[in-house]
Amino acid sequence: VQLQASGGGLVQAGGSLSLSCAAAGRTFSTYDMAWFRQAPGKERQFVAAIGWSSGSTYYVYSVKGRFTISRDNAKNTLYLQMNSLKPEDTAVYYCAGKPSSIRGSYLSTTQYTSWGQGTLVTVSS
Repeated sequence: VQLQASGGGLVQAGGSLSLSCAAAGRTFSTYDMAWFRQAPGKERQFVAAIGWSSGSTYYVYSVKGRFTISRDNAKNTLYLQMNSLKPEDTAVYYCAGKPSSIRGSYLSTTQYTSWGQGTLVTVSS
């Protein structure tokens, strides 16, 4: 599946942004999906994941209660609603997907077979 992320931008601390990830292909509904982020000079970090049926969601501790991952399989789209943004949330955000048949840690970048191009989120203080 091919992925394209969008929705990044510049926002003040405390503000909100909504990211989208459009998927091309007929297999999106069978993919587990995730958002990762990479700040300058740092490794790519797991942010949130959602199972193929939306039955399970996972978040890194630092975004719990502020970010919400969701998906619309009818629209082949993954979302990340980000509220109460902090300067430390500044990063390039990537969407990623893997067939649900691939078993492994949702935290690991190596599990994901498809990646979007990234969208920059900048949070000013």
